[in-house]
Amino acid sequence: MTLSKAWLAATGIECDEPGKPKGGSPLPFVLSAEAMLLVAGMTRHIFGMGGIPSPGAALGAGPGSGLFFISPWIMINNACEMRPFRLTLINGAYATFGCALMGLVLKLFQG
Repeated sequence: MTLSKAWLAATGIECDEPGKPKGGSPLPFVLSAEAMLLVAGMTRHIFGMGGIPSPGAALGAGPGSGLFFISPWIMINNACEMRPFRLTLINGAYATFGCALMGLVLKLFQG
């Protein structure tokens, strides 16, 4: 939540006085959890096909997914929606960091 205020400002989401988004819903969290399972499944498949040998290699390959697959897609969507580029940087950084952690965890706990 380090960048939550900057993210809220870039999205234009209205907030109440304490700073929480108005009209919040649990749906984005449910959809996010489902999406992360899909990303983790595909990441595991890619790691298996690519022969990623170690947690260190996974920590190198994981962020590649976030940086070179997910972040460009975020950029395309934000550009078409005329969102601030700062939003692309914030969301792209979260995607890259998340994929790095996901790759590491997948490799550490592979069965």
